[in-house]
Amino acid sequence: MRKLRLASLISIVLLFSIFSAALERQPNSDYRARREALAKKVNGVVVLFSKTERPSDLYTFRQDDNFYYLTGQSEPVGALLIASATEAKGDTPARPYTEIFFLPARNMTQEKWTGPKLGPENPDAPKITGFDQVEDLAKLPEELEKFLAVGRPQVYTDVATQSAESMSAEPLAFLKTQNPYVMFSDVRPMISSLRTTKDAGEITLIRKAVDASVAAHFAAFNAVKPGVNEHQIEVLMEYEWGKRGCERVAYAPIVGSGINSTVLHYSADDQVMQSGDVVAIDAAGEYSMYASDITRTLPINGHFTPRQREIYDIVLGAQQAAEVAFVSGKSTMRRDDPNSLQKVAYDYINTHGKDLHGEPLGKYFIHGLGHSVGLNVHDSTDYSVPFGPGQVFTIEPGIYIPEEKIGVRIEDDYWVDPDGKLVKLSGALPSKAEEVERLMAGK
Repeated sequence: MRKLRLASLISIVLLFSIFSAALERQPNSDYRARREALAKKVNGVVVLFSKTERPSDLYTFRQDDNFYYLTGQSEPVGALLIASATEAKGDTPARPYTEIFFLPARNMTQEKWTGPKLGPENPDAPKITGFDQVEDLAKLPEELEKFLAVGRPQVYTDVATQSAESMSAEPLAFLKTQNPYVMFSDVRPMISSLRTTKDAGEITLIRKAVDASVAAHFAAFNAVKPGVNEHQIEVLMEYEWGKRGCERVAYAPIVGSGINSTVLHYSADDQVMQSGDVVAIDAAGEYSMYASDITRTLPINGHFTPRQREIYDIVLGAQQAAEVAFVSGKSTMRRDDPNSLQKVAYDYINTHGKDLHGEPLGKYFIHGLGHSVGLNVHDSTDYSVPFGPGQVFTIEPGIYIPEEKIGVRIEDDYWVDPDGKLVKLSGALPSKAEEVERLMAGK
């Protein structure tokens, strides 16, 4: 009997490790709490489908952010159904909160190519997934119909109208003929409002993404030199954050030197770096589905020219001004808001320094000051709402002057802690010009 129990335990552990795809996953209770919070926001039934695995995705599959946020499942696994609790009304009995996870039947032939999968027949599936009930995906229409039989049925899914872009369009197509009265509502804004505030587990994962990316930038400080190709820096950084647990890049890395430092989304990364130029390095890794986003601008020969240093110090000053101006529950990134951090940074840049024609530098700050960070590098959030505890975002002022071949951006990741204090998560990576030069000199 002990051997049987041990074999069962080993089976559970192996299946969980396979199903979790080596990501550092939060406890099932965290995902359950999110599903319950979403159920309280809707007046109906939520149905969401996993992204599907295509042949071209065999080595690059990444789960949909919202699906992962609610389930913690990183594989192309099936669908979820969440139904909010309802009170008794007339002849209709009360209904408790309900959640069902649907798994496709195992395909043993396909698993020879993709590896073992968790199937709905496994008695440990609820324990592994954290759902009350696990069913075969083929039973979804039957189970869903139980919740749509009364009144004007409402289904919340990833789009309000079933379109080709929706992962739910094809699998929910049967409802159009089976229940002509069903109404579809977009659940994404509701999930977005939940994702805006990160829980403690999410902050831990974001910190690990940031720390790994900081280490990669330190490696770049040592590697940037005249004659080195931009691409060499990119692959070096991917290696550095990869060996620290990041499974992929958080976004397409940018390593732009010379005139390329003034191109915001420069992606070629194939030029040889020249002495006397600067290089803007906007690159970071993703750890267990959570992103980081860091930028530093370096003098390629290890020393800023006086003009480069002037522009650099103005950008750094703008970032520091935004940090000082931050007030939890008031500050936003909206340009038209009196508590706008964007305006603070812009005003700083526009009142410090001139271009070669004597004009203020504000017109060379051509992008937003920051964005939310989480499961996506530009994470889902409502920017009309002031930043408060639990939020993570970037502050990234920049000045880009093509005429002078000078592009400077300094970007860091910040978290608002439970007390409303602004914490610089990437603060271990120096940003003062003299510190940058000292590190590049190996000191």
